[in-house]
Amino acid sequence: MINGVLILPLKQIPDERGKIMLMLKANDPYFEKFGQVYFSFVYPNVIKGWHLHKKMTLNYAVISGMIKLVLYDQRKESSTKGELIELFIGEDNYVLVQIPPGIVNGFKGIGVKPSIVVNCPTMDYDTDEIIRIDPFENDIPYNWKLKHC
Repeated sequence: MINGVLILPLKQIPDERGKIMLMLKANDPYFEKFGQVYFSFVYPNVIKGWHLHKKMTLNYAVISGMIKLVLYDQRKESSTKGELIELFIGEDNYVLVQIPPGIVNGFKGIGVKPSIVVNCPTMDYDTDEIIRIDPFENDIPYNWKLKHC
């Protein structure tokens, strides 16, 4: 596990009309503040990453499809520096993943249909706040290829 990362099961409330998928409430103990809400649409086998936010906390949930979310702790002062975790989240594992500033993150669409990732970060988007890292040419000990094991 990476220090500061939260993975919380989310509630779905189904009925004969459909369902409600809860994500984040202002009175949740882990809610920090509201910056914006946006939806990232990702096609199967497409990688969006790597990203590193300097100040922003991310709150990810996948409302349609599945993604492989990978987190890497490269914070110098962290007790989990060098730790890497791989999560499979979406329709089959509906969770909220809260990612604190300084954690490198990226995701890949998996399965046969596009996925919709919802993010409710603690800040409005700021190009000076994000560092983008090439998904293949970097110092992160991770390979995005499909693992057959």
